Amino acid sequence: MTKPEIKLIAEHLEMTEPEFRKKYIRRVGFRTTIVEDKGTKDCIFLQKGKRGRTCVIYPVRPNQCRTWPFWSANLKSPVEWNNAVKKCIGINRNRFHSFEEIEKIRKSNKWWLKVKKQRSSSKK
Repeated sequence: MTKPEIKLIAEHLEMTEPEFRKKYIRRVGFRTTIVEDKGTKDCIFLQKGKRGRTCVIYPVRPNQCRTWPFWSANLKSPVEWNNAVKKCIGINRNRFHSFEEIEKIRKSNKWWLKVKKQRSSSKK
């Protein structure tokens, strides 16, 4: 996760960045990631709702979530893709994505710039 993503998620949850980091972030090598549920190994923000599991921070979800399921590991082979399908009931359920669309999603790593522009224009 990036610093801008952490800041936006903390704001969304109405927490300070240090509070958010202490409660929901962990380091894995040189990376920063959201903690997982100890039992399911799912993201802590993926919670059960009336219609199944939903993301509590969806509007400000980090890039690693925005690019799911189009992660390199899932795209290696049909077997890997089908393994991802077993974990996520949403895969293969909606519209078809072209190669170009998938690559655009995978490369959209500064999504927060658009959010900041939207916020600043709505304040005017």
